[in-house]
Amino acid sequence: MHLFLSTLLPIAGLAHAASYTLEDDFGAGSSFFDKFDFFTQPDPTHGYVKYVDRPTAKSAGLVAFTNSSTYMGVDHTNIANSGRSSVRITSKKSYNHGLFILDLAHMPASICGTWPAYWLLGPNWPTTGEIDIIEGVNSQSTNKIAGHTSAGCTISSTGFTGTAETTNCDVAAVGQAANQGCSINLSSGNSYGTGFNEAKGGVYATEWTSGAISVWFFARGNVPGDLQSKQPNPGSWGTPRAKFAGAGCDIDAHFKGMQIVFDTTFCGDWAGATWASSGCASKASSCEDYVANHPDAFKGRFKFEFESEFECCCGGVSAAVGGEDASSS
Repeated sequence: MHLFLSTLLPIAGLAHAASYTLEDDFGAGSSFFDKFDFFTQPDPTHGYVKYVDRPTAKSAGLVAFTNSSTYMGVDHTNIANSGRSSVRITSKKSYNHGLFILDLAHMPASICGTWPAYWLLGPNWPTTGEIDIIEGVNSQSTNKIAGHTSAGCTISSTGFTGTAETTNCDVAAVGQAANQGCSINLSSGNSYGTGFNEAKGGVYATEWTSGAISVWFFARGNVPGDLQSKQPNPGSWGTPRAKFAGAGCDIDAHFKGMQIVFDTTFCGDWAGATWASSGCASKASSCEDYVANHPDAFKGRFKFEFESEFECCCGGVSAAVGGEDASSS
C-alpha cells in the first residue's frame, strides 16, 4: 500500500481549480508502520477480536513488509477461544481536508465473520465525524461507503454514481438502524473483497474539502494517468462513486481532526448482527463459533496488502480558500 498526503493550494485565476502538494508519503516497507499507532484496547464495535501491539503483530506474522509492499493480516493458525488476533492501526497525525490516495493490491476477501475497514475518524465520535471509505462484512461483494455524525447532517442523494441507501448521517437518526449514518452502496463487484482481489486491486481516492467529501474508485487497469504520475487532478476524474455534500450538511462543522484507520475485526455489531441473514449461518451456529474454530478460513486470502505507494495529499481546504496544515495527534 502507498498512502500520500498533500496540501491543497490555489491556482491563480481559477476559482474552483485545485492543485495538491505532497504533504505525507506513508511509503512502503518498515517505515509505513512508523506513522501509525497500534490500537490495543477492547474493540469499540464489540468484535470477537484481540488487537495486538506492534511487536506482537510482527512476531506473529500479522504485519510484514518488503521494499515495495506492506502486509497486514490476522491470525490464521490458532483456535481463538477469546477472540482472533488482529491489527488496528491509527495514523499519528490528524487531518483537516485534503486528498487521500490509497493504492491497494489486496484486501480481506469476502469471508464469513469478517469486518475489514479503511476509514477516517475524528477524536470525539460522533461529533467530529467518521467516513468509512472501504467497509463490508461477511460475504459482501460490493463496497459500502458511509458517513457518521451527530445530528444535523443530511446529504444530497445525487451527485455520485453509487446508490444512496440512507442520507441522514446522524448515528441516532429516526427511521434508520442505530449507527447506520448516511450510506452509499457501490454496484461494481471489483470494488470490494474477493472481486477486488481477483481484479488485482485498485486505487481509492478521497477528496475532503469544506464543500464535500468525495470518493472515487479506479480498478487496476483504469487508474488515471495523473494519479500514476503523482500529479492528481480530481477535476478530471468524472463523477465520484460517493459524495457527502448538500445544503443539509455543514462539512466543516461535522468532520474535523480525523485520523486514518485500518483494521480487521470479526463479528460484533455488524458482521455478528447480520450473521443469519448474510447466508453464513450454514457454516456455524454463531459468528463467534466460526471465527474461533476455523483459522484456515483466514489464511492467504485475508489480508491488506498495500501496493508500492500509499500517498495522501492532505491538509488543504478548497482552492479558493487556501491551505490548512495537518496536526500531530
